[in-house]
Amino acid sequence: MSIQLRSVAPAPALDRFVQSIWMMENASERDIEATVLPDGMVDLFLVKVGDGAFRILLKGVDIEPSPIVVEARTKMFAISLRLPTVEYLLQASVADIVNIARVMPEGFWGFGPEDLGDFGRFCRKAVDVVGAAGGKTAHGQVTPADTRKRELFDLIYSSNGQMSVKELSEKVFWSSRQINRYFNQQFGLSLKTYCGILRFRASFEHIKAGKLFPQENFFDQSHFIKEVKRLSGVLPKDLRQNKNGRFLQFSALPEG
Repeated sequence: MSIQLRSVAPAPALDRFVQSIWMMENASERDIEATVLPDGMVDLFLVKVGDGAFRILLKGVDIEPSPIVVEARTKMFAISLRLPTVEYLLQASVADIVNIARVMPEGFWGFGPEDLGDFGRFCRKAVDVVGAAGGKTAHGQVTPADTRKRELFDLIYSSNGQMSVKELSEKVFWSSRQINRYFNQQFGLSLKTYCGILRFRASFEHIKAGKLFPQENFFDQSHFIKEVKRLSGVLPKDLRQNKNGRFLQFSALPEG
């Protein structure tokens, strides 16, 4: 595959808002078929295809594998955002863009076509932009509801989605019904569905290492296989093989 992928982790101070900053480029003269796997993130893309127009896109949470065609001479830089970013930094719901993308206004967050020139410079700008917005949020008035949401997301991400909805509800003193209403209105999916996606994403490293059995909180081997197939479209052994680098997030994992 001629697709170049690169991913960097943010500074710890931004971990609450950003999962990674990454780039993808198909510098060849041919289109390449690939698959995007659900990973629980909302992605902000800066993208240009050949001599076409520069665009900024916001993609909601993926709940199923998405076959895509990476067109010839495509260049894309992206920020993978954790869910708190949607409410606190984007100040918008993404419930209507599950598995699809929304075109954002020109100049959104101060980004423009010049930012596709150098990935390192883009990373530094992304850190500055998100950090500034996050700093304003952190120093603003924090309500009890905000504190409860922060605790909820901290538990969700620190456990890789392994805690049950009941456990999460009890720990943050927020009813399961209210949590699910919030998730559906804000993100377009239930908390249980979201936790399942995070467990699936956390299994990537284990599968790539040849551990084709549950390492996260799956009920048993059968449940593990069923969930991997549902969210990737293939069995764990086929995901590990990743023929032709088809699965983009899997291809971006470090070797070893």
